[in-house]
Amino acid sequence: MKIEWDVPIGMDDGLVLRADVFRPDDAGRNPVILSYGPYGKGLAFREGYKSAWEIMARENPDALAGSSNCYQNWEVVDPEKWVPDGYCVVRVDSRGAGRSPGYLCHNNPRETRDLHLCIEWAGEQPWSNGKVGLNGISYYASNQWRAAATQPPHLAAICAWEGWNDAYRDGARHGGMICSFRKNWQEMQVKTVQHGYAGGKKSPITGEPVCGPDVLSEEELVRNRENMWGELLSRELDGPYYRERSAELSKVTVPLLSAANWGGQGLHTRGNFEGFVRSASKDKWLEVHGGSHWAPFYTDYGVGLQKRFFDFFLKNKPNGWDQQPRVLLNIRHPGEKFVVRYEHEWPLARTKWTRFYLDCENRNLSGDEPPASGTLSYEAMGDDITFSTPPLKAPMEITGPSALKLFVSSATTDADLFIVLRVFDPQGKEVLFQGALDPKTPVAQGWLRASHRKLDTERSLPWRPWHTHDELQKLTPGKPVELDIEIWPTCIAVPAGYRVALTIRGKDYEHGEPEATLSNMKNPMKGCGPFVHDDPADRPPEVFGGTVTLHFERGPFVLLPVIPENQEGV
Repeated sequence: MKIEWDVPIGMDDGLVLRADVFRPDDAGRNPVILSYGPYGKGLAFREGYKSAWEIMARENPDALAGSSNCYQNWEVVDPEKWVPDGYCVVRVDSRGAGRSPGYLCHNNPRETRDLHLCIEWAGEQPWSNGKVGLNGISYYASNQWRAAATQPPHLAAICAWEGWNDAYRDGARHGGMICSFRKNWQEMQVKTVQHGYAGGKKSPITGEPVCGPDVLSEEELVRNRENMWGELLSRELDGPYYRERSAELSKVTVPLLSAANWGGQGLHTRGNFEGFVRSASKDKWLEVHGGSHWAPFYTDYGVGLQKRFFDFFLKNKPNGWDQQPRVLLNIRHPGEKFVVRYEHEWPLARTKWTRFYLDCENRNLSGDEPPASGTLSYEAMGDDITFSTPPLKAPMEITGPSALKLFVSSATTDADLFIVLRVFDPQGKEVLFQGALDPKTPVAQGWLRASHRKLDTERSLPWRPWHTHDELQKLTPGKPVELDIEIWPTCIAVPAGYRVALTIRGKDYEHGEPEATLSNMKNPMKGCGPFVHDDPADRPPEVFGGTVTLHFERGPFVLLPVIPENQEGV
């Protein structure tokens, strides 16, 4: 393997970005796997993300097998597993991060332009066959959607592995509420690798500072990066700031593989499904898995899937990928059991969209509409209200997006609704899963701020309401309003004897005793991982800590995607 460190890539504004290039040590021309992001290309996975690395090594040993792991970086491919198969691997430090100078501003048009130019640079190198693929997790996936929409001529395929594409709805503001993840993320994962940061680590391979040769003062570092949290906090409504950081999916036409995680509630799951459904690509596939956010990408399963996809589109290898059904689901069962099943579309065409009505008197979820009467109230920062089916008489598979219809009033001028779709075993113990980050994640979640209830009638679907987030419709205290709440896509095969439940809360879900915190995360893992909504400026208690009342006269219900029995996919 031939390695070139800090290769210069000139941008159209005169700035020079730095890239590491790993390629076969021959004179051939090979396809390129490229990534562009802010985590420092010189920072070793095992050093920068110690606890995640240790968990992966313990639970997914195949992710480390067959490699020295010297060049393993967070959320990008391992060159030792790709270069021997005839790929060039290019890692670019994004503008203002790692060894690339410049102003650090995430996901903005300048960054999208940079990635476009890096793709074209890679496609024109003498060691390139002219076909570039984008691959990587999270940040390295989210910028793929935006770059693909600019249609670089040398971009031949993308693999967006657990990556959002709507900057507002997928991560920054769930249902209108700000998510604190971004604030803590920038503090712990980005500032520590900003270009010029004196306290940064050194590359264990080259011995060079991960943050580049320049050393900037704290004042210079602050001036050289966007106050991202301040920008997000000051923008409650959707608008140009979020739109320019979101992908125009109608312009994404390149072959794509969108890989989602059922347990990615809070950041990635929604974007991967929306990206698959709404992109204009003729050749597109959806894969959905479980487990942690990082490990499946590096396992034999993940690498094998990625290589089959890229071999077909970057090497023209006749491996039958184009004959593969468009959807590959790992159907989730209690006990972290997954069964692979192929499908042809999303949502599944044979879905039986089923209303389960909320029963005020018995707090049941019922397939029959109960008598329309009554109200139930709860303290928004106190106890929640849970509705449950009786023990199921037969197994029931829930696979797809869900939606909740509520009629709500508040003692104040607003209310935040936190929705949790849950499953309980016959002994009453909740069925929890290893989520993308939190080791005890519920089945699915949804969020909506009541003042953001306005719907886009053209984009909304019965199973996926779409809120405009373009104006505030404050509540009149005590007056009920109608709410349609999106619950993110999920999958669970519920055995007979188990119960399906829906919980309505005024704060983030918690399962009990918190789990240990990952080394790169601030929050202890209580059920939502780092995707919490705890900023007092966004949720002042005098507004969001009041009493919320549910009204039942008009038959509130949750619409669930029930997959009929005895009908398999292909």
